[in-house]
Amino acid sequence: MELRHLRYFRAVAEELHFGRAAERLHIAQPPLSQQIRQLERELGVALLVRTTRSVELTAAGVAYLSRAVRILDAVDDAGEQARRIAKGVEGQLAIGCVGSATYSLLPRLVRALGETLPGIEVSVRGEMLAPAQLAALAAGEIDLALLRPPVPQTGLITETVRRDRLLAALPADHPLAGRHDLLVRELHDEDFIAHAGQGRSVMHSVLTAVCADAGFVPRLRHEVMETSTLVTLVAAGLGVAIVPDPTSALDIGGVAFVPLMPATLGVDLVVARSAANDSPLIANALAVLRGITRAG
Repeated sequence: MELRHLRYFRAVAEELHFGRAAERLHIAQPPLSQQIRQLERELGVALLVRTTRSVELTAAGVAYLSRAVRILDAVDDAGEQARRIAKGVEGQLAIGCVGSATYSLLPRLVRALGETLPGIEVSVRGEMLAPAQLAALAAGEIDLALLRPPVPQTGLITETVRRDRLLAALPADHPLAGRHDLLVRELHDEDFIAHAGQGRSVMHSVLTAVCADAGFVPRLRHEVMETSTLVTLVAAGLGVAIVPDPTSALDIGGVAFVPLMPATLGVDLVVARSAANDSPLIANALAVLRGITRAG
């Protein structure tokens, strides 16, 4: 038995006429009749009652039609799903994201993916430091990583998404909180809240570098893993921080964000993916990402 036997039987059973069924299937009537008889011999039951004037289903034929329709519909659905997956409009996509972009870019990206590619199931892992994202990419746990460079691993393709200006995060009652902008050297005597060091966070290296350029070594009071925790500690008055601009999207009271000068002080955000993963789904997701970043 082959699927064509089921398709032929379905056409005859629904039309209850061999001539019309043959036209529907774009085949001649005699071969159609032969195929139906072959199916009945295979099953060992009569599915149709034929007379010179009519075709009717037997009780066995009624039951067989119901199951045959479900089988054929399932096969058609499977084929359509395979085509959607091949086009990259259906499937699963896992995204990792650094803390600052978790509260700005990530919500917009997930929303845009849902609107543009509704057949894709998106899962996100926010507040991931860059090394954790690179490990997750290597393990196949995420498909796209939104992180801060540098990206030292081989076998990855990176693309700059945008450049984020650096801000000083200050307790709202800090003497410098009302300023329109600040020079990094004005934070010389402050205690700092920093992202985790020892290679665990790119922002820790950024803090060290900008302070060194300003002529001092930052006095670190706390190191944290999550951006939300960092801003919370600033709000508690435990120190100041240097953060990318999107961090200001965090709705935590008691914190003032002041741009650092010169205005060129910033840090890139890149999207990384495995060079071995060239699926249409990834290509479609990247197109959506580029669209929302171009739109600002």
